[in-house]
Amino acid sequence: MPVYAAKTTTKKSSTKSKTTSKTTAKPLTIERMQKMTVDLETTAGTITLELFPDKAVNHVRNFIELARSGFYDGTNFHRVIPGFMIQGGDPNTRSGPRDTWGSGGSPKTLNAEFNDVHHARGILSMARTNDPNSASSQFFICVADAGYLDGQYTVFGKVQAGMDVVDKIVNGKTYPGDQPVEPVIIKKARVKESKESK
Repeated sequence: MPVYAAKTTTKKSSTKSKTTSKTTAKPLTIERMQKMTVDLETTAGTITLELFPDKAVNHVRNFIELARSGFYDGTNFHRVIPGFMIQGGDPNTRSGPRDTWGSGGSPKTLNAEFNDVHHARGILSMARTNDPNSASSQFFICVADAGYLDGQYTVFGKVQAGMDVVDKIVNGKTYPGDQPVEPVIIKKARVKESKESK
């Protein structure tokens, strides 16, 4: 996955200017994000993800913002390795040739937020290049223990429900290079917010 420079914009605010929907939107605080889950509605079933904003606040915020914007809709799980993980989140998988799969991302990159959460079965973590600060949009879900990734990749959530769907995806037929013959598509990434904390 290539490294992209983060785009930043600044706006001057005026005390006389009218309030817009952008300024009145509730901020994505840690407390608020702890009440959120993300449903990945795929062609193989639904995977519900619990998020860990107390461990990786910027990664969780980025994931929620991308999901809300529709960034993940229509992308597929482009890399599946039995006994290890499934990987998705590359916009190139919507319509790009297979040789570009795994090299796409969003315009924003994130600094690493390595934490003490162990890469166990069901863990949601962020993919990156050799640069620790190159995470963007691609993510992976572990299907088995992968402790050798601890402290090298940012864990930011886990599968709350739908691990059977993850297992179905990882056991599909693949081409050399771990690309699925019949990729499972994320039809919709849906952010849900509960009224009570988890």
